[in-house]
Amino acid sequence: MRGVGNELVLVDKNVARAQAEAEDIYHAVPFAHTLRVRAGEYADLAGCSIVILAAGVNQQPGENRLQLLERNAAIFRSIVPLVIDHAPDAILIVATNPVDIMTHLTASIAAERGVQVGRVFGSGTTLDTARYRALLAEYLGVSTQNIHGYVVGEHGDSEVIPWSLTTVATMPLAEFCEFRGKPLDEAVRAQIDAGVRHAAARIINGKGATYYGVGSALARIVEAVLGDEHSLLTVCAPVAEIAGVRDVTLALPHLVGSAGIIDTFPLPINASEQAALAYSAGIIRGLIESLKL
Repeated sequence: MRGVGNELVLVDKNVARAQAEAEDIYHAVPFAHTLRVRAGEYADLAGCSIVILAAGVNQQPGENRLQLLERNAAIFRSIVPLVIDHAPDAILIVATNPVDIMTHLTASIAAERGVQVGRVFGSGTTLDTARYRALLAEYLGVSTQNIHGYVVGEHGDSEVIPWSLTTVATMPLAEFCEFRGKPLDEAVRAQIDAGVRHAAARIINGKGATYYGVGSALARIVEAVLGDEHSLLTVCAPVAEIAGVRDVTLALPHLVGSAGIIDTFPLPINASEQAALAYSAGIIRGLIESLKL
């Protein structure tokens, strides 16, 4: 619908489902942008610039993203080698939850097959960042385009909102709130935090899964790669060390372009936010160790 790319190939174990989805999407093409849409097999991935890995089992009501780990790890161990065999030059973007762990696993498999560092990353907290900006913009009465803030860490319950780094139209958030007469007390922060942190659970409880927000986030990431935009996005990628935790994959502001992850930026956050980020990274690190990666 955004006009990103020129051909979309859907590969799924359920061939009939892939064919039906491709046909349904293709019927929207006359209302949007020119795009070839079809279902295919792994061999049809040859020449792809980007492969989005969205395979896996659905998150169930009451189940957090981390509980999906063992079930989805087995699926990825079988499909990632096939994707790399048929599309060795593609950038791999992971969307399956728990996305931080699945990205770490995918990067590990890819490295064994000679894929360069930075060419494998996940959607991370791109959607969480959008949710944060949307809720904060609504509270402040400004456009989301004027909110500059990020959600980092795990895409899940331990994610971190660095309030101290958020700016609105170049003004620090606290100063903007004071200027506009909008209190930013603990109650307001807690309400926005809950709106961001528990959004997926509310949507899953209501309709079974999230579709449109994450789909739009993935389209935005793909757009940044294909356009070599050098955009700052909170995707997740392996880092050597963050907040005292070594060899972990989590969301940070990354510079994204045609080569994938071009650079990663440190966060000058305050002590409490640093502690929260260390806690989040520690949770992910523990799960990585459970997979013996």
